[in-house]
Amino acid sequence: MSPMLPLSGITVVSLEHAIAAPLCTRQLADYGARVIKIERPGAGDFARGYDKTVKGLASHFVWVNRGKESLTLDVKQPAAREVLERLLADADVLVQNLAPGAAARMGLDFATLSQKYPRLIVADISGYGDDGPYRDKKAYDILIQAEAGLVGITGGPEQPARAGISIADTAAGMYAYSGILTALIQRGKTGHGSRVEVSMLEALAEWMGYALYFGHYGGKPPERNGASHPAISPYGPHRTGDGEVIFGLQNEREWAIFCTEVLASPELAADERFSSNSQRVAHRKELTRLIEDSFKSLSTEAVVAKLDGAGIANGRMNSIEDVWNHPQLKARGRWQNVGSSAGEIAALLPPANITGISPAMGDVPALGEHTEAILSGLGFTAQTIAELRTAGAI
Repeated sequence: MSPMLPLSGITVVSLEHAIAAPLCTRQLADYGARVIKIERPGAGDFARGYDKTVKGLASHFVWVNRGKESLTLDVKQPAAREVLERLLADADVLVQNLAPGAAARMGLDFATLSQKYPRLIVADISGYGDDGPYRDKKAYDILIQAEAGLVGITGGPEQPARAGISIADTAAGMYAYSGILTALIQRGKTGHGSRVEVSMLEALAEWMGYALYFGHYGGKPPERNGASHPAISPYGPHRTGDGEVIFGLQNEREWAIFCTEVLASPELAADERFSSNSQRVAHRKELTRLIEDSFKSLSTEAVVAKLDGAGIANGRMNSIEDVWNHPQLKARGRWQNVGSSAGEIAALLPPANITGISPAMGDVPALGEHTEAILSGLGFTAQTIAELRTAGAI
């Protein structure tokens, strides 16, 4: 691996499954860390079985697991403990998102490990944190979306909805990633490892920030308005003659420009019903009707051209294929190919572009693909490896 990668020389051991922890460690791998992913013998990370849409592989798994080494190890077996201890002796970071309390029961909590490995950083990702009344509750993404209030403010007036992606897992994975980087900087100053604890609820509650303030201090939660902004108008999708366009206004200057240059109705800017954002929100239905009446004789392309010409922010209601083939992603070379057991798979470069750094973008590992090489590197003989395999420890 290139010594120029910023995390080159950092070794991460991860007891991970699903999305939150794997997303965290994939980002570490992209920037040069060696990530050893410990998986259950025979089954592996259960996200491997979510679907078979990517050339027979699971879409969630290929997204968050490139660039890692897969080691099958039954950490509950005593015979596997020596393998784990040798791994941790050389590791910089341990990441885990096992069931509540599981890591502590195996002696893999920070308080225990720091006695033996004082430079080790331990990152624990859970649903609700390691104390409090919800400590032992199981947590899946949709459940956390509901607990954090996201479902309650998402969807249309008649029906709430979940976000279309695993946003609670993603939030937790992002905070674990940044927390680990912060802990590595701190270790560089103190020489000691530390614990990074991230809960899905707290991560998503942070992302709910505006809505929490709006609802608590305003006395009522943001309204569910589908894809329209609950507190700004016009801001959302509007029908055109042949489809939809989504656009938004941020201030009164833009409202006046929109009325004059897009709608060709400058008198609307002074209409009492629409004279401020709060008034436009209160009269949203009337305003939407006026806008769509103006757009109904125009194609989406023509409306976009008008909005662009007036300097009004806008976007298209893209399908998944539209995004996959997005001209901006193509122009910036964001898609690259990575290897897998099913052949090459397209993958997006990580969003943070760092001067002089080309992310590693390693292969998606097959289950247990690196087990023998890792064990040999730890000093285990071929006979011992065979015995571990016979015992079902690897």
